[in-house]
Amino acid sequence: MISNPAIWAFRSSVRCWRHRAVLKAALQASDVKAWRWYSTSIRGGVTGMEEILARVVAPLPTYETRDKSPPPPESNSLEFMHFYSILDKEDKLGFLTKLSQDFGVDHNNLSELAVRLLDTQLRDLATILQVEDRLRYGLTPRYKQLLNHISRVEGGVKFLVDLRADVLEIISSKASESPHIRDLNGTLKSLLSEWFSVGLLRLERITWQSPCEILQKISLYEAVHPVRNWSDLKRRVGPCRRCYAFTHAAMPMEPLVVLHVALTEDISDNIQSIVREFASLESEEDVNKINAAIFYSISSTQAGLQGVELGNYLIKRVVRELQSEFPHMAQFSSLSPIPGFSSWLQGLLSQYRKEGRGSDLLSEQEWKEVEQATDSAPGTPAMEALHKLITSSEGLRSERLSRVLEPVLMRLCAWYLYGEKRRGYALNPVANFHLQNGATMWRLNWHADTSPRGVASSCGIMVNYRYFLSDTSKNSAVYLQNKVITASEQVLGLVSQFQKNSKL
Repeated sequence: MISNPAIWAFRSSVRCWRHRAVLKAALQASDVKAWRWYSTSIRGGVTGMEEILARVVAPLPTYETRDKSPPPPESNSLEFMHFYSILDKEDKLGFLTKLSQDFGVDHNNLSELAVRLLDTQLRDLATILQVEDRLRYGLTPRYKQLLNHISRVEGGVKFLVDLRADVLEIISSKASESPHIRDLNGTLKSLLSEWFSVGLLRLERITWQSPCEILQKISLYEAVHPVRNWSDLKRRVGPCRRCYAFTHAAMPMEPLVVLHVALTEDISDNIQSIVREFASLESEEDVNKINAAIFYSISSTQAGLQGVELGNYLIKRVVRELQSEFPHMAQFSSLSPIPGFSSWLQGLLSQYRKEGRGSDLLSEQEWKEVEQATDSAPGTPAMEALHKLITSSEGLRSERLSRVLEPVLMRLCAWYLYGEKRRGYALNPVANFHLQNGATMWRLNWHADTSPRGVASSCGIMVNYRYFLSDTSKNSAVYLQNKVITASEQVLGLVSQFQKNSKL
């Protein structure tokens, strides 16, 4: 019986030979001679990985020669990129595991440096600082040098962004529990945070005159309110609308994070008036009627940049841009979806139904109204009817049902946003994002998103996070340091109603 590793190695070897011609042509087109190793006998997929890694991951220069060693040839980076690009998902896992384990930090050398640092504590400060610098250099993974060199070749930064996306998928799917993979992720995140620092990003306003490729990507990347067609996209970049994106010189024609803004007279309380009304494409902006900027969609486009702060800087830059264009503008607010609210509420109802605690969630009078509005019997049938209404648009279409559901769902939603926490911070990711930026949880809006998606995710409710510019720094500090949410009287009133009527 052939062992699994042997089968895996054989399959990988066959795959390498199958792609041999394709890879060789690609490397020749790039004027790279590194394809020569494919001409040698490859004993298996694992061996092929070992060979390429041994060749392209250069040894870390000694501390004394760190600034004098010549850089490795560019072909090393290109060969690594080409090899990785033809691997399938399973082989990428093996390849990244081997890279992170065998070409990371030299732990033996690090232990020696740590002992030496302890021995120098009674020496002069200059000696201590030098040993500390050696230790700091010793903490550098060997593969970090390769990653740095990859970033300098054409397409290298985009390759590393996508590489980190693969690493994040490995971690989230638990395909590997290796601490080395997590260390590789940390190294990539640190490098990408440097390369994508706000000072290196370019703010671009997207208009109908922008390159078609950019407009197409703006449409494809829209994750909050899908773009229906080209006319819809034209409206979103046309009069009384603004679309901004951060771009980077190393990734041309690739928007990194996109922000859509509506210019309105007042702070909007529903998304239909922004993305679904069919205003004339030829209409002109009336500056006198533009008093508010509504951030109604923000989308990160690169999975590999997760955790790299971009969205908060984009909002701040856009606020400055809009203030320059409309000096009188003083109202800045989001109109945000509440992903996860419906699923949280369904789970809560299921839990209460099993425990027979329905009376703890709604008042006796409210349960009677639900029973009457749904023609259901008291107890479990009424809870099942409420559960069904949460997942359908029936409750929004019927005025009678809507009148019964509004006070119940509004206070439950307020509690979900304000009271449900993860490690002391807001459980809802959109709330956490805006609160970190210093926004105020300002207003919950009923019937704000009546689309099937809006009803399914948040029972049609949306929330305004308002940016009071003079308070954002203080609000952000209070939230991040003390985990205190700044909220309006409306939100706090709904939370108070929840605490009075419900028992979690």
